[in-house]
Amino acid sequence: MIGTEPVELRVLVGRLEALAERRLASKPRTDAGRARARQLADLLHGHIRVRAASLDAPLVVLLLGPTGAGKSTIFNTIAGRAASATGVLRPTTRVAVVLVHPDDREALVEGAFGAVPSEQLRFVEDPTVERGLAVVDAPDIDSLEHANRVLADRLVEAADLCCFVTTATRYADRVPWAVLSRVEERGLPLLVVLNRMPADAADRSDILSDVRRLIADTGLNDLLRATPDGPPRDLIVVPEGDLSADGTSLRPNTIQALDDEIARLRTAGDARRELAARALTGSLLGLGDSLDRIADDAEHEAIDVESLRRTADRAYESGLTALQDEISHGRFLREEALRHWQAYVGADQVTRFFSEGIGRVRGAISALIRPATAPVAEVRAATTDDLLDVARLQAAEAARKTATAWSTDPMMAPVTSVHAELWLPSPAFDDRLRHGLDEWIDGIAVEIQTQGQPKRLLARGASLGINVLGTSVMLATFLHTGGLTGAEVGVAAATAFVNQKLLSALFGEAAMVELIQHARQRLQDVLATAFAAERARFDEHLPATAELPELAAELRSASREIRALPAVTT
Repeated sequence: MIGTEPVELRVLVGRLEALAERRLASKPRTDAGRARARQLADLLHGHIRVRAASLDAPLVVLLLGPTGAGKSTIFNTIAGRAASATGVLRPTTRVAVVLVHPDDREALVEGAFGAVPSEQLRFVEDPTVERGLAVVDAPDIDSLEHANRVLADRLVEAADLCCFVTTATRYADRVPWAVLSRVEERGLPLLVVLNRMPADAADRSDILSDVRRLIADTGLNDLLRATPDGPPRDLIVVPEGDLSADGTSLRPNTIQALDDEIARLRTAGDARRELAARALTGSLLGLGDSLDRIADDAEHEAIDVESLRRTADRAYESGLTALQDEISHGRFLREEALRHWQAYVGADQVTRFFSEGIGRVRGAISALIRPATAPVAEVRAATTDDLLDVARLQAAEAARKTATAWSTDPMMAPVTSVHAELWLPSPAFDDRLRHGLDEWIDGIAVEIQTQGQPKRLLARGASLGINVLGTSVMLATFLHTGGLTGAEVGVAAATAFVNQKLLSALFGEAAMVELIQHARQRLQDVLATAFAAERARFDEHLPATAELPELAAELRSASREIRALPAVTT
């Protein structure tokens, strides 16, 4: 279990910062996800890291309360001067007024107030103020001005001690108590000042009883518990009319309890460090839910992106399967090229010789087939063109299916709208696949040379030449008879029959089957590579999610460690 020792807390804060940066680096897909990750990173960088790096950093005492509660008057009393404006026009305090020693200003700007815009801070520097503590007069928390509420929230995150100021007539307002609940949830130490209390003892007693009831109803009883080095805190009561002659501050000793608390913090270094450690621990305790929500974002994003990835996978796998089926039946081959090849090999005569035995076919090869007139280039070009056409159709269908599915996803719809090229095969598809097919056909000839010689396969077909044999094997990868003869079906089956019988006569049945199987497998690899390149275009528009599940697990682990920290009491 992580404890509350400075070293342990610093290690934990370092881990949290690294997790926040990793989440931002993963580029969250949603606005809400980005906002949560950015808020965590800003909080860690702007406040928590500073507290963790130096528990002797200036402490921040925040005066918080509703409109007209008298925060500025109390602030001026602490400052010993009219440092913050007072008046009847509400809200008077439109920026945070900070009383600070000049030497502490830079540390506050870079640390506790790192997330507060500079134009919303007004520093009152006083060299007579003890170093190490700043007092802040915050904007009214029930103001109708949204900017005031936002600033007050940021100050709550930056504070180390909160002094809640209300009045005998405003103490029951609901909005301030809701803010006070958030302060308590952060583990922020609290004091309560009841300003402008009536002189009548009975009325004052009734108000104090009602305030204590509100404290109990809101779950804030810990407010009044004893501090480690002091007595139980009671409510600080300021009688009506206890103002100085100029009306900008209270009479001396009116808020003696608050003065004593601040004096104790100013003069007791150990108390300040202890308060800083408690405030840091309280800040960390408030991060559990945030870490879990960010972990949820990462997990959901990984699932969503994986679903988009699978959609593309299925579309291109389906297209490749349909293409391979088309190829396996030879339906894409044009009859013109097949008839040209039939005429070249003398199909009719070869078929007749088969009835007289393999030996008769082998003896007739030289007489029937003339390599010099072989239409190798024509058949190769026609076959490549036909294969490209059918492959392009399947690639186009896969692109259309993927882009259509992605266009229904809120985050990917803009991508498919801006990148119209995703709806079609890439411009490089034809050249890429043609190059692969050319290498495939050349590879058939290479295998005949390298594998055929040891098996004495070339001796029988030497008169035909490697290019003719390679073209014959190429056609055999697309055409097979299935037991039919050339007389039973059309030109495709007739060509298949001649090829199959011719190759079998030349090389033997087993060697022929091996050559054709190898050629088919290499062709499948060429097509798979081409479709994989098309498929990869879509991945370029998806965020990297490989580490998101691991990141989510680490965020949840950190959340559990934070929730296991010793509870902070005020």
